[in-house]
Amino acid sequence: MAKGKDYFGLGRLVSIILAIIPVTAWLCGWLTRFKEGKIIAGIIRLLFGWNIIWILDLILMILQGKILRILNC
Repeated sequence: MAKGKDYFGLGRLVSIILAIIPVTAWLCGWLTRFKEGKIIAGIIRLLFGWNIIWILDLILMILQGKILRILNC
């Protein structure tokens, strides 16, 4: 994955478009965390990624090009 880009190293515009759609943002965020090897963070995204985490991901994706990382484990 390219450094500084989330959602599998896709371009920033594509990542923003994916982040706008709740279902794809939830799936991509979940898969991104599991791909990074962050199992606990992936499970938390799986359970709670459809609400406030989605909104925060959308804001951070637009401003910084990265998703929210609450846990690094």
